[in-house]
Amino acid sequence: MDVRIIHFYPDLMDLYGSRANVLALKRYLERLDCDVTVEAVVPGGGTDIARGDFFFMGAGTERAAQAAMADFARYGDALKAAAQDCAPMLFAGTAMDLLGRTVREADGSSYEGLGLASFTVEHGKRRIVGDVYGHTDLYPEAVVGFLNKCGVAAGIETPLLTGLDLGFGNEKEGGPEGFHWKNVFASHLTGPLLVKNPKLLETAAAALYARRGKPLPVDRPVDRWAEQAYAVTEEQLRLRAQAK
Repeated sequence: MDVRIIHFYPDLMDLYGSRANVLALKRYLERLDCDVTVEAVVPGGGTDIARGDFFFMGAGTERAAQAAMADFARYGDALKAAAQDCAPMLFAGTAMDLLGRTVREADGSSYEGLGLASFTVEHGKRRIVGDVYGHTDLYPEAVVGFLNKCGVAAGIETPLLTGLDLGFGNEKEGGPEGFHWKNVFASHLTGPLLVKNPKLLETAAAALYARRGKPLPVDRPVDRWAEQAYAVTEEQLRLRAQAK
Protein backbone atom coordinates (compact mmCIF):
# COMPACT_ATOMS: atom_id res chain seq x y z
CA MET A 1 0.00 0.00 0.00
CA ASP A 2 1.34 3.43 -0.98
CA VAL A 3 1.15 6.02 1.81
CA ARG A 4 1.83 9.76 1.53
CA ILE A 5 2.60 11.60 4.78
CA ILE A 6 2.34 15.40 4.66
CA HIS A 7 4.72 17.00 7.16
CA PHE A 8 4.00 20.69 7.69
CA TYR A 9 7.04 22.92 8.36
CA PRO A 10 9.56 20.31 9.58
CA ASP A 11 12.24 22.95 10.19
CA LEU A 12 10.08 25.69 11.69
CA MET A 13 8.03 23.40 13.94
CA ASP A 14 10.40 20.79 15.38
CA LEU A 15 10.84 21.41 19.10
CA TYR A 16 11.32 18.44 21.43
CA GLY A 17 12.16 16.07 18.59
CA SER A 18 8.73 16.41 17.02
CA ARG A 19 9.80 14.97 13.67
CA ALA A 20 10.38 11.62 15.42
CA ASN A 21 6.58 11.21 15.29
CA VAL A 22 6.81 11.05 11.49
CA LEU A 23 9.86 8.78 11.58
CA ALA A 24 8.13 6.38 13.98
CA LEU A 25 4.97 6.22 11.86
CA LYS A 26 6.97 5.77 8.64
CA ARG A 27 8.99 2.93 10.15
CA TYR A 28 5.86 1.26 11.53
CA LEU A 29 4.08 1.39 8.18
CA GLU A 30 7.15 0.18 6.28
CA ARG A 31 7.29 -2.84 8.54
CA LEU A 32 3.73 -3.51 7.38
CA ASP A 33 5.12 -3.51 3.80
CA CYS A 34 3.77 -0.05 2.94
CA ASP A 35 5.64 2.17 0.49
CA VAL A 36 5.83 5.45 2.44
CA THR A 37 6.64 8.89 1.07
CA VAL A 38 7.08 11.87 3.39
CA GLU A 39 6.49 15.22 1.71
CA ALA A 40 7.54 18.38 3.51
CA VAL A 41 5.47 21.55 3.33
CA VAL A 42 7.63 24.68 3.58
CA PRO A 43 6.55 28.33 3.75
CA GLY A 44 5.80 29.62 0.27
CA GLY A 45 6.00 26.14 -1.26
CA GLY A 46 3.51 24.71 -3.72
CA THR A 47 2.68 21.35 -2.16
CA ASP A 48 -0.61 19.75 -3.20
CA ILE A 49 -1.89 18.19 0.01
CA ALA A 50 -5.15 16.84 -1.43
CA ARG A 51 -3.76 13.33 -1.87
CA GLY A 52 -2.25 13.11 1.59
CA ASP A 53 -2.93 10.01 3.71
CA PHE A 54 -1.60 11.36 7.01
CA PHE A 55 -0.97 14.96 8.07
CA PHE A 56 1.42 16.12 10.79
CA MET A 57 2.72 19.30 12.35
CA GLY A 58 5.02 19.37 15.36
CA ALA A 59 5.76 21.78 18.17
CA GLY A 60 7.41 25.15 17.77
CA THR A 61 7.91 28.30 19.78
CA GLU A 62 4.91 30.60 20.03
CA ARG A 63 6.59 32.93 17.53
CA ALA A 64 7.30 30.03 15.15
CA ALA A 65 3.69 28.87 15.38
CA GLN A 66 2.41 32.31 14.43
CA ALA A 67 4.84 32.40 11.49
CA ALA A 68 3.66 28.94 10.43
CA MET A 69 0.02 30.06 10.59
CA ALA A 70 0.71 32.84 8.08
CA ASP A 71 1.41 30.14 5.48
CA PHE A 72 -0.77 27.36 6.88
CA ALA A 73 -3.97 29.36 6.30
CA ARG A 74 -3.82 28.70 2.55
CA TYR A 75 -4.20 24.97 3.20
CA GLY A 76 -7.29 25.49 5.36
CA ASP A 77 -9.96 24.36 2.92
CA ALA A 78 -8.03 21.29 1.77
CA LEU A 79 -7.17 20.22 5.31
CA LYS A 80 -10.74 20.68 6.56
CA ALA A 81 -12.00 18.58 3.65
CA ALA A 82 -9.46 15.87 4.47
CA ALA A 83 -10.46 15.92 8.14
CA GLN A 84 -14.13 15.65 7.23
CA ASP A 85 -13.20 12.65 5.06
CA CYS A 86 -11.60 11.01 8.13
CA ALA A 87 -7.98 11.52 7.08
CA PRO A 88 -5.77 10.84 10.12
CA MET A 89 -3.68 13.75 11.34
CA LEU A 90 -1.62 14.65 14.40
CA PHE A 91 -0.86 18.16 15.66
CA ALA A 92 1.58 18.23 18.56
CA GLY A 93 2.56 21.02 20.93
CA THR A 94 1.83 24.54 19.73
CA ALA A 95 0.65 23.13 16.38
CA MET A 96 -2.57 22.22 18.20
CA ASP A 97 -3.23 25.94 18.80
CA LEU A 98 -3.48 26.54 15.06
CA LEU A 99 -6.51 24.29 14.64
CA GLY A 100 -8.74 26.56 16.72
CA ARG A 101 -10.54 29.80 16.02
CA THR A 102 -8.14 32.35 17.50
CA VAL A 103 -4.84 32.59 19.35
CA ARG A 104 -4.35 35.49 21.75
CA GLU A 105 -0.76 36.33 22.65
CA ALA A 106 0.49 37.48 26.05
CA ASP A 107 0.99 41.03 24.72
CA GLY A 108 -2.71 41.29 23.85
CA SER A 109 -2.35 40.80 20.10
CA SER A 110 -4.20 37.96 18.41
CA TYR A 111 -4.44 36.08 15.13
CA GLU A 112 -6.87 33.69 13.52
CA GLY A 113 -6.34 29.95 13.53
CA LEU A 114 -7.44 27.49 10.90
CA GLY A 115 -10.96 27.21 12.31
CA LEU A 116 -11.10 23.43 12.02
CA ALA A 117 -12.37 23.55 15.62
CA SER A 118 -14.09 26.31 17.59
CA PHE A 119 -11.78 26.46 20.61
CA THR A 120 -9.65 29.49 21.46
CA VAL A 121 -6.15 29.69 22.91
CA GLU A 122 -4.77 32.38 25.19
CA HIS A 123 -1.03 32.57 25.86
CA GLY A 124 0.18 33.89 29.18
CA LYS A 125 3.58 34.84 30.52
CA ARG A 126 3.79 31.83 32.86
CA ARG A 127 5.05 28.58 31.39
CA ILE A 128 3.33 25.36 32.40
CA VAL A 129 5.92 22.60 32.52
CA GLY A 130 5.75 19.02 33.72
CA ASP A 131 5.04 15.35 33.08
CA VAL A 132 1.55 14.16 32.20
CA TYR A 133 -0.24 10.88 32.89
CA GLY A 134 -3.74 10.63 31.47
CA HIS A 135 -6.41 8.52 29.83
CA THR A 136 -8.15 8.42 26.46
CA ASP A 137 -11.34 6.80 25.24
CA LEU A 138 -9.42 5.35 22.29
CA TYR A 139 -7.87 2.46 24.24
CA PRO A 140 -7.41 1.26 27.85
CA GLU A 141 -3.71 2.04 28.32
CA ALA A 142 -2.60 5.31 29.89
CA VAL A 143 -1.09 8.12 27.82
CA VAL A 144 2.22 9.60 28.96
CA GLY A 145 4.05 12.71 27.86
CA PHE A 146 5.71 15.98 28.75
CA LEU A 147 4.21 19.45 28.72
CA ASN A 148 5.89 22.81 28.17
CA LYS A 149 3.39 25.47 27.18
CA CYS A 150 2.14 28.93 28.09
CA GLY A 151 -1.33 28.64 26.59
CA VAL A 152 -4.78 27.75 27.87
CA ALA A 153 -7.21 26.23 25.36
CA ALA A 154 -10.87 26.99 26.10
CA GLY A 155 -14.01 25.56 24.58
CA ILE A 156 -12.83 22.05 23.70
CA GLU A 157 -15.75 19.64 23.99
CA THR A 158 -14.02 16.55 22.57
CA PRO A 159 -10.58 16.21 24.21
CA LEU A 160 -8.03 13.57 23.27
CA LEU A 161 -7.40 12.78 26.94
CA THR A 162 -10.59 12.72 28.98
CA GLY A 163 -8.76 13.33 32.25
CA LEU A 164 -5.32 13.48 33.84
CA ASP A 165 -4.07 11.84 37.01
CA LEU A 166 -0.93 13.94 36.74
CA GLY A 167 -0.31 17.21 34.95
CA PHE A 168 -2.08 20.25 33.51
CA GLY A 169 -4.82 19.83 30.90
CA ASN A 170 -6.28 22.29 28.41
CA GLU A 171 -7.51 24.69 31.05
CA LYS A 172 -6.61 23.37 34.48
CA GLU A 173 -4.63 20.90 36.54
CA GLY A 174 -6.00 17.39 36.08
CA GLY A 175 -8.51 18.48 33.44
CA PRO A 176 -9.08 17.06 29.96
CA GLU A 177 -6.23 17.57 27.49
CA GLY A 178 -5.89 17.87 23.73
CA PHE A 179 -8.48 17.72 20.97
CA HIS A 180 -9.99 14.80 19.06
CA TRP A 181 -12.52 14.82 16.22
CA LYS A 182 -12.95 12.02 13.69
CA ASN A 183 -9.30 11.09 13.02
CA VAL A 184 -7.84 14.44 14.04
CA PHE A 185 -5.56 13.92 17.04
CA ALA A 186 -4.10 17.00 18.73
CA SER A 187 -2.26 17.44 22.01
CA HIS A 188 0.12 19.84 23.71
CA LEU A 189 2.06 16.80 24.93
CA THR A 190 5.47 16.39 23.41
CA GLY A 191 8.10 13.79 23.85
CA PRO A 192 7.47 12.88 20.94
CA LEU A 193 3.98 11.51 21.51
CA LEU A 194 3.94 8.56 19.07
CA VAL A 195 7.34 7.35 20.27
CA LYS A 196 6.40 7.51 23.94
CA ASN A 197 3.00 5.88 23.40
CA PRO A 198 3.18 2.76 21.16
CA LYS A 199 -0.57 2.24 21.44
CA LEU A 200 -1.25 5.71 20.06
CA LEU A 201 1.12 4.95 17.17
CA GLU A 202 -0.87 1.80 16.45
CA THR A 203 -4.12 3.77 16.68
CA ALA A 204 -2.87 6.33 14.15
CA ALA A 205 -1.84 3.55 11.74
CA ALA A 206 -5.20 1.82 12.21
CA ALA A 207 -7.01 5.05 11.31
CA LEU A 208 -4.96 5.32 8.14
CA TYR A 209 -5.80 1.73 7.16
CA ALA A 210 -9.48 2.20 8.01
CA ARG A 211 -9.72 5.16 5.64
CA ARG A 212 -8.55 2.81 2.90
CA GLY A 213 -11.24 0.34 3.94
CA LYS A 214 -8.73 -2.12 5.37
CA PRO A 215 -8.14 -3.49 8.88
CA LEU A 216 -4.72 -3.16 10.45
CA PRO A 217 -2.90 -6.46 9.77
CA VAL A 218 -3.07 -8.95 12.62
CA ASP A 219 0.65 -9.69 12.27
CA ARG A 220 1.97 -6.23 12.98
CA PRO A 221 5.32 -4.92 14.24
CA VAL A 222 6.19 -4.63 17.90
CA ASP A 223 9.06 -2.37 18.95
CA ARG A 224 10.29 -4.01 22.14
CA TRP A 225 12.47 -1.03 23.05
CA ALA A 226 9.55 1.39 22.73
CA GLU A 227 7.29 -0.95 24.70
CA GLN A 228 9.85 -1.28 27.50
CA ALA A 229 10.43 2.48 27.61
CA TYR A 230 6.69 3.08 27.80
CA ALA A 231 6.31 0.50 30.60
CA VAL A 232 8.99 2.21 32.72
CA THR A 233 7.57 5.70 32.12
CA GLU A 234 3.98 4.58 32.74
CA GLU A 235 4.89 2.91 36.03
CA GLN A 236 6.89 5.84 37.36
CA LEU A 237 4.28 8.46 36.45
CA ARG A 238 1.47 6.30 37.81
CA LEU A 239 3.29 5.97 41.15
CA ARG A 240 3.84 9.74 41.25
CA ALA A 241 0.16 10.33 40.53
CA GLN A 242 -0.88 7.91 43.27
CA ALA A 243 1.45 9.59 45.76
CA LYS A 244 -0.10 13.02 45.27
